[in-house]
Amino acid sequence: MANITIYDGSATSISGNTPFGLYDADLLFQSDGPKVADWCAKRLGYPITDIELQDVQLFACFEEAVTEYSSQVNRFNIRENLLTAKGNSTASNYTHKLIDPNLGRLIGLSKQYGSEVGSGGTVDWKQGYITTVTGSDGEWIQEYDLNAQATFSQSVSGTDIEIKRVFHQKTPAQSRHYDPQFGSDYALNSMGWGGTMAGLNYLMLPLYDDLLKVQQVEFTDTIRKSHYSFELINNKLKIFPRPNQEFNFYFHYIETVDRNTLVTASLVSDYSNMGYDNMVYSDINDPGLQWIKKYTLSLVKQVLGSVRSKYSSIPIPGSETTLDGETLRSEGAAEAEALIANLREDLEAASRRNLMEKENEITDFQQGMLNKAPLNIYIG
Repeated sequence: MANITIYDGSATSISGNTPFGLYDADLLFQSDGPKVADWCAKRLGYPITDIELQDVQLFACFEEAVTEYSSQVNRFNIRENLLTAKGNSTASNYTHKLIDPNLGRLIGLSKQYGSEVGSGGTVDWKQGYITTVTGSDGEWIQEYDLNAQATFSQSVSGTDIEIKRVFHQKTPAQSRHYDPQFGSDYALNSMGWGGTMAGLNYLMLPLYDDLLKVQQVEFTDTIRKSHYSFELINNKLKIFPRPNQEFNFYFHYIETVDRNTLVTASLVSDYSNMGYDNMVYSDINDPGLQWIKKYTLSLVKQVLGSVRSKYSSIPIPGSETTLDGETLRSEGAAEAEALIANLREDLEAASRRNLMEKENEITDFQQGMLNKAPLNIYIG
């Protein structure tokens, strides 16, 4: 087996010597790469102890540490901003961008409810009608199959329809309570004031009087007359009272296919396609760079531990020496896990929710301090 050179304290240029080359073009990354490699080696005992690695392995750990930091921060930002970014172009790059939260997706959801109740929304309500007819026995038919007998404003192309509103009611009571039986003329005459004023009779009555009249008209329609109503089961419409003449019976409907969610390509739909890219190394602040250096060291320990674990001991004259491979591996893994846990804790502490709670606490404290300040006494 050929002799493989190990780290000799003189790291070469990092540009072109990383596995993926994600940051090789960054001048600060080029400058920091050899320095971080030298720092990690010295932290592990070099030059007193040989480091059985090459500089390319140290560079690989450095590149991975930068990528891991970028990934952790981006994953947090995706969770924070996904609701706001949904529906935007997947070509958008949100890395290191300020995203102001908005009600876009909530409004989009409210539109779906609006479509169901007819107050806006995204689904068109279409119009159709049936014409009342007589049967073979000469009696007016009371029940109609809308799927088979209705005339639609647009072709439904064989798709299912859903009836949203049926126009089958009397003239509103509000427009009928001024009949002579209920109008102000009747009230004037009953009090002996009818015909006492020239040209116009006018009586000022409270608004609840109008409400009582409307209620009276509606109760009269319901109790004393044949009430206008209908039953709609499986798009079969039964109308009450039974028709006694030919007329058009109108309704609003939607095609159920219109309610289905349309698939739109190239838009942010979920966690996986929101545009967060690897960070620019030179844009990362000093606390982030320090985290990257420590994480690089933990990765180097794991790699060096794997190398030294190949042989648990090496014979030397008159004895043998035990290598610390397993110790380095476990130590490096524990440090990496602790670093990620601390980073996630810091990110959660800086979440939009926690920052708003903190600002609320500060406002409460400030208000408490102001309440203890003496107030000026105004003397007029």
